[in-house]
Amino acid sequence: MAFKRIVIKLSGRAIAGQDEYGFSADALHHLASEVVAVRKLGIEVAIVVGGGNVFRGNRSETWGIDRVEADNIGMMGTVINSLLLRGKLTALGQENVRVMTAVPIDAVAERYIRLRAMHHLEKGAVVILASGNGQPFLTTDYPSVQRALEIGADGILVAKHGVDGVYDSDPRTNPGARRYEQLTYQDVLEHELRVMDQSAFILARDHAMPLHVFDIEKPGLMAAICGGEHHGTVINQYVEQSVYA
Repeated sequence: MAFKRIVIKLSGRAIAGQDEYGFSADALHHLASEVVAVRKLGIEVAIVVGGGNVFRGNRSETWGIDRVEADNIGMMGTVINSLLLRGKLTALGQENVRVMTAVPIDAVAERYIRLRAMHHLEKGAVVILASGNGQPFLTTDYPSVQRALEIGADGILVAKHGVDGVYDSDPRTNPGARRYEQLTYQDVLEHELRVMDQSAFILARDHAMPLHVFDIEKPGLMAAICGGEHHGTVINQYVEQSVYA
């Protein structure tokens, strides 16, 4: 599939590197370099970044705080990660990088307005979308699909940390797990495969938004996919289920 405009879904874990929480300068450099490689192909890029390396809303009970408040903190974490990524992309020569946030923080980022985001993309900017969609009780999976639909993206690159696609079982515990090359949305639902949050996946299915699941840790993979090579797992309405030989 040829891409004109894509959304890249990054987890906060990708910025933490080998650790579960915190930040890694090496991981940040790697992520930014991968984005730059995609931009060099002439593809318009929007990025939805998570904040799990800073704080996860589902840990609210552990901290003894309200879940809504915890999710608000998590949304602020996505802003921190977005600013870090903007800074690194700028350092690598990307002159036009915009952070747009669903929660107004006008001193450091623009408010997300759909038509303005599309205008920035048309003008060659990398647009980083922070704060999810500004609502609690959601991970950034759902906003990644929502924003992709809103801005007319051709697909979503679902970056996984150390996992090179969708498997029929956990490859970490089952050495015989099979990796899928292609799947339909119905295949994923019938086999109860974990790709992203159920609500996000249903939204993608209902609007036939293609998903490409791949390992973000492998250098050059994202640009290779955008260049037409097949890596990871493609999930789409118009494919037949197949596994890698």
